[in-house]
Amino acid sequence: MIVYPAIDLRGGKCVRLLQGDFDKTTVYSDSPLATAKKWEAQGAGWLHLVDLDGARQEKSDNRAVICEIAKALSIPVQTGGGIRSMADIEELLSAGLSRVILGTAAVQNPALAREAADRFGDRIAVGIDAKDGYAAISGWEEVSNRDAVELAVQMKEYGIRHLIYTDIATDGMLSGPNLAAMTRMAEAFGPGVIASGGVSREQDLLELLQTGVSGAIVGKALYTGSIDLEKAIKTVKEASNAD
Repeated sequence: MIVYPAIDLRGGKCVRLLQGDFDKTTVYSDSPLATAKKWEAQGAGWLHLVDLDGARQEKSDNRAVICEIAKALSIPVQTGGGIRSMADIEELLSAGLSRVILGTAAVQNPALAREAADRFGDRIAVGIDAKDGYAAISGWEEVSNRDAVELAVQMKEYGIRHLIYTDIATDGMLSGPNLAAMTRMAEAFGPGVIASGGVSREQDLLELLQTGVSGAIVGKALYTGSIDLEKAIKTVKEASNAD
């Protein structure tokens, strides 16, 4: 299981939201690039970047920062938020991103996800952010009528091989992940599910490992010091080898 340190970008700064609420924002760093280099130095194999402004369908200057980070790091970087067209996808992949994540676009325009998967294969992921079992869109400020698991199955049929699944109720709460929801999603989608939301301690990562997910995104716990990235990566690797 891969541990993905997360950097959420708002106004060019590294922030965290509480349950996706833009009114509950904490700024952790004015230099996302320095933060990215720190996680790389601590052994991260991947980096997860989120453009919160883009996800909210607002004007975003974060894309330049995202591309700068991807070029500066030697590890692969994935990004999501505000990616709604093939032109967006091509721009980011050409700039050095290893994987782009379709969120709102996958819900509102599933054909784009299928076309992207056909063209770019493993470099395309879909992010499903669930609230009460339904996929949320537009930076989590709206909830669609799409059942999260049904959407995941459709995306798999369309050729999507990576799925970032977030339980909004647990995100930023440091209360532990929704293990039951992650297990259901891993069973429905199969290999390739990356869990997001609620990870607060190493034990959460070990429990997620048992759900069958292939990755886990860690955000707030890294910034509060609840999780030491280098130690967590080692712990997960040892547990994975033991299994």
